[in-house]
Amino acid sequence: MAGRGRRGGRRTPSTHAYPRAARLSETLREIIADELVRIDDERLELVTVTTIDVDDEMNRAKVYFDSLAGEDADGEIVDALGEHRVRLQSSIARQIRAKKTPILEFHPDDVIRSAERIDEILRADRDRRDDA
Repeated sequence: MAGRGRRGGRRTPSTHAYPRAARLSETLREIIADELVRIDDERLELVTVTTIDVDDEMNRAKVYFDSLAGEDADGEIVDALGEHRVRLQSSIARQIRAKKTPILEFHPDDVIRSAERIDEILRADRDRRDDA
């Protein structure tokens, strides 16, 4: 059976790892965003799920969020999300076809905040040059 090539042979584990992880990340983002709308917790009213990174084994998912409440509320938001983690994971388990549901970890999205700071600096510099 040697020499069967890619057709009919075993696939390498990485053949579909990225697309599957990307699809799962997007599906998880949609499910969590929908569930956050249903959760009656005022701490989560201004929260947006920005990105989800799923590890290669699909065991853990880092959920990145942003909030109009600002950086001062990050700890409170992480706590609220942690309190609702079981509900979020149950919703995921009901809606996806997978052997296991990734364990969710919640983190503020520092990339979004860094981009906002850069934008503020550029605007201030442009305003300074316009006034000169």
